[in-house]
Amino acid sequence: MNESLILIILACYFGILMFISYLTGKKSNNGMPLSIDMTYMQTVLGFAVGYLVVAHLLLPLYYKLNLTSIYTYLQERFGNRAYKTGASFFLLSKTIGAAARLYIVVLILQHYVFDRWQIPFVATTAGIILLIWLYSHRSGIKTIVWTDALQTFFLLGSLVLIIHTVMSDLNLDLAGVIQTIANDERSRIFVFDDWFTTQNFFKQFLSGIFITIVMSGLDQDMMQKNLSCRTLKDSQKNMYSYGIAFIPVNLLFLSLGILLAVYAQAKGIALPALSDEMLPMFATQYLGAAVVIFFSIGIIAAAFSSADSALTALTTSFCIDILEIEKIEEKRAEKIRKLTHIAISVLFVLIIVIIKAVNNKSIIDAIYIVASYTYGPLLGLFFFGLFTKQKANDNWIPYIAFISPVFCFLLDLLTARYTPYRFGYELLMINGLFTISGLYLSSVQTPLKFNRR
Repeated sequence: MNESLILIILACYFGILMFISYLTGKKSNNGMPLSIDMTYMQTVLGFAVGYLVVAHLLLPLYYKLNLTSIYTYLQERFGNRAYKTGASFFLLSKTIGAAARLYIVVLILQHYVFDRWQIPFVATTAGIILLIWLYSHRSGIKTIVWTDALQTFFLLGSLVLIIHTVMSDLNLDLAGVIQTIANDERSRIFVFDDWFTTQNFFKQFLSGIFITIVMSGLDQDMMQKNLSCRTLKDSQKNMYSYGIAFIPVNLLFLSLGILLAVYAQAKGIALPALSDEMLPMFATQYLGAAVVIFFSIGIIAAAFSSADSALTALTTSFCIDILEIEKIEEKRAEKIRKLTHIAISVLFVLIIVIIKAVNNKSIIDAIYIVASYTYGPLLGLFFFGLFTKQKANDNWIPYIAFISPVFCFLLDLLTARYTPYRFGYELLMINGLFTISGLYLSSVQTPLKFNRR
């Protein structure tokens, strides 16, 4: 039975993680997106450029200031309210985004394993969060850095095996696979001729750049990993490798989406309504035991990688940025840190249950839409701080950061109702512009000056 096999894999994988956690303790963020439309590659190309921007603009700043939390830059630049506002928006964004990614693996385990044993979705969610908490709370970022390499290996290994299995079942060699994908109408990558669609190249490419800047460069989770490197050059090399790896890996996943659609048509298999359910359905039901093993390890690894680092980063940010525990005596601070870790874990459970109740679209798409609203104020704050010499009114910054996403929502709503234009992820940039405008209006009345960098 495949459900028993998946449980055995989960237990073994967790055992490996606990062992690594033990070793690093002594010394002491993607689910699997799958689509059948390759226009997403336009956004991926933007991701690659975004990593270069982070490597050469933000990382040098963080290393120069020797920041424990990257949001303390906002305190130095604007004041304490800006600092708290930036940290709060990170906490909101990261909590929702990480929980949404973890939701994918919980949903898969629930559908293919625990539903058959009549175990409630809430219990499955709580159990997975407990496992992650058990190994991540021992040694924090050191465990996560070591396990990321292991998790990436399983993820890519499962991808290669699935493609190989599908190729064999369809009697296709590599040339045949390339031709099959190229001849499929869903294989188009670039859209230049339609400015109204959300798939327009310029919308997706520019959005990809800014999504990477905010979800990596302005994200305490990602930066916590990179700032653990010994030197700036080592950290920049990490950024380069992320940017380069994103292109072939996403191209493989998107190609697999088309290949599975062709496979479904050839075998008379009905595709699921949601694209998030497509890969799990094939991997666990149609492609054999070997694929079940590798896929289970891969999807569990990807979700754990996102959730464990998020829990650690959220705990760090909340304790340092909001509670300021560095000002508290060590024994009490440690107790607060542990309680915070537990509280955020419980919050993850609640958010995942809510997502289960309301989700009606691709979860990856939903993550980016949420990011457009919640990361926009962070983008505006850092841009204004880095590229101007204006001193925004710190007292007004929380209100500006709150109002900007509201303006974005109203703009999106009115545009969709009265025009054929449809906003995509470019709402992130517009949100940032609203924030920048508010910061400028609140600043001292002197001519706007730009820093030359």
